[in-house]
Amino acid sequence: MPHVLIVDDDAATAAALSELVAAEGFTVAACGSVSDARAEVARLKPDIILCDLRLPDGSGLDVFRSVEASGGIEVVLITGHASVETAVQALREGVSDYLVKPVNPQRVKAILARVPRGGDLKAEIGSLRGQLRRLGRFDHMIGRSPAMQSLYDQIARVAPTEAAVLLIGESGTGKEIVARTVHDLSRRRGQPFFCANCGAISPSLIEGELFGMDAADVAEQGQPGLFERAHGGTLFLDEITEMPMELQVKLLRAVETRSFVRLGSHQERESDVRIVAATPRDPEQAVADKKLRVDLYQRLSVFPLTLPPLRERHGDVELLAQHFLDQLNATHGTQKRFAPPAPGSLSLLPWPGNVRELKNAIERAYVLADATLDLSGATASTATTTAVPTTVTVPVGSSLAEADRRLILATLEQCNGVKKWAAQLLGVSLKTLYNRLEEYRAQGILPRTPSAGARALAAQRAHDRARP
Repeated sequence: MPHVLIVDDDAATAAALSELVAAEGFTVAACGSVSDARAEVARLKPDIILCDLRLPDGSGLDVFRSVEASGGIEVVLITGHASVETAVQALREGVSDYLVKPVNPQRVKAILARVPRGGDLKAEIGSLRGQLRRLGRFDHMIGRSPAMQSLYDQIARVAPTEAAVLLIGESGTGKEIVARTVHDLSRRRGQPFFCANCGAISPSLIEGELFGMDAADVAEQGQPGLFERAHGGTLFLDEITEMPMELQVKLLRAVETRSFVRLGSHQERESDVRIVAATPRDPEQAVADKKLRVDLYQRLSVFPLTLPPLRERHGDVELLAQHFLDQLNATHGTQKRFAPPAPGSLSLLPWPGNVRELKNAIERAYVLADATLDLSGATASTATTTAVPTTVTVPVGSSLAEADRRLILATLEQCNGVKKWAAQLLGVSLKTLYNRLEEYRAQGILPRTPSAGARALAAQRAHDRARP
């Protein structure tokens, strides 16, 4: 039976917590000082410690630091509102979570529900790290380069905690895969994992998507948002710097108070959700550019992780290329292989689109191959992404809207469909580019296919050639 140690010099608080913990099926011990806590840990190692931040002979951080080397002991700090910043800082050191006084019993139950009834999560992650060194894998992630080894070490440290994680990395570096790995190696792994791309959702819809909408009629149930659907699990917020500033205020409140209000309602709802956010931007520059609130940035970046671009992952290109080919062979029941000297030649390319671009190149080569993959086409397509864009011809008399559309689609094709580069070349925000592409789809100009930009541009050129 899992064991809980409560450290609080307030006898009434310790007694109330002890009763609550025992009712959840745990054995429990209580004490009121740092020295007594150390003695209790030596007597019977607990699975989790609920510890007041302020103690007569020190602080809850002293308890955490003294048991950190023991391994396998989760520490949750209990603090007042005035010391929340200290608790957030403690999360960066490795504290699992924190509770704010007066302690909410439902929050305590949610924390206890994540304590494994058998086995040690940290030991399991350590075993996984050992497998990585042999196989070049870490949960969903592939790579054995020093840059990825360092990233795995950081993930292994933060995943078992409840710290908010901010992923920073170029487009195509695999931020969603990292978020899933953090979730799968956490206490929440049996609970939901949901994603929201803040740059791809219309500003008029994103609030309802996140927080839900109240029912217009009392007989109806209303529409739950991602904060409700992900309750107990993890919510991944990609492109966080593209979220409207006014909505960032509501998100900050949800993160700080662990509660939210549906759109059109006044009723507060509790939210037990771990946030993993991501951005391709430099977050500090986004704060300076008024794209990200500084207080929200501070709350989301309790544990920032920087994802290395593929060009810095020496030796991983070949490993990833073979992995993608193995996946395609397994899916389609084939036995296609690379022609020499591939995939070694792929490591010589810059891969500005990172892992996503490499995966697309392997898929293209696979489709074109009968038995052996010729990667010369992939090499050519990759080289074009770094070249100067081709000239766009616009007939005299064309409207500005048509010229705008031609330029956008041509740039998107030249960037191999990667919207971030296209937006940078065009000098517009990523949100603006998404909105333009949605307009083209609504007008029937742009097909809803992965190669929409290239197909639409090819159709436009064919139309031009057919003109008298």
